[in-house]
Amino acid sequence: MGVLKKFEQRLEGLVNGTFAKVFKSEVQPVEIAGALQRECDNNATIWNRDRTVVPNDFIVELSPHDHERLSPYAGQLGKELAGMVREYAEAQRYSFMGPLQVTLEKADDLDTGLYRVRSRTLASEEPAQQAAPQQPQGYGRPPTPPAPGAPWQQPGQAPYGAPPPPAAPPVMPTAPPAPGGGNVRPFPGAGHSGAGTRRWIEVNGNRHQITGNAMVLGRSTEADVRIDDPGVSRKHAEIRPGTPAMVLDLGSTNGIVVDGQHTQRATLRDGSRIVLGSTTIVYRQVEG
Repeated sequence: MGVLKKFEQRLEGLVNGTFAKVFKSEVQPVEIAGALQRECDNNATIWNRDRTVVPNDFIVELSPHDHERLSPYAGQLGKELAGMVREYAEAQRYSFMGPLQVTLEKADDLDTGLYRVRSRTLASEEPAQQAAPQQPQGYGRPPTPPAPGAPWQQPGQAPYGAPPPPAAPPVMPTAPPAPGGGNVRPFPGAGHSGAGTRRWIEVNGNRHQITGNAMVLGRSTEADVRIDDPGVSRKHAEIRPGTPAMVLDLGSTNGIVVDGQHTQRATLRDGSRIVLGSTTIVYRQVEG
């Protein structure tokens, strides 16, 4: 059973109790949990062959409206989220430099339903004020160097420990490729019984199966999936199937938003929502 699923089950007993009204907020705890997992993956740093370090101090910034609704339960929710991060780190063989903590803060620049995650690595022997926070990706701010003594990472490079380019999933028997896109094929019917994991995206009511090593989304006719949206760049983003699947910004003008968070790269789960310009794309995957 996945870590996110366990997290949801732990919260089930609270839905009719303390968190009943909170769950009606546009920001859902499970969305924040998924963002914390991605923050670990995107900021993992390899120290040696047997140790990969991830941040241990997380700050979740919420809009004033969502913060007001969640703040009375911030302590309890923070403990649940920290427990989820710890389980995920154990599953991925990540380690921490110090105690794990998740806190909620208000951000006046965020609209209702949007949130932002900041993280930093705090060594247990270091005072908190000496640690330099890691900047979230996708907000136009230059990266802050790590605290003295921490492993150096050159600006512009992918984080150490980021997932490698995923291998292609097993080729499934389906209809020939659609014109104009080598990685896009008609979506198979419900009776399709190919082995492995089936992955597809839903765009404006149409389904596009993901095959090959990557699927490029954009306004250009050269994109695997063409999106007719003035807010979308010619080659805007790329989806890479794998474990986990990922979406990457290809240097677009307007960037990408994944599950409510602006980012340059993010891991994807079934149901993840990717916003390019004014177009919402839903990522789907089903075990074969």
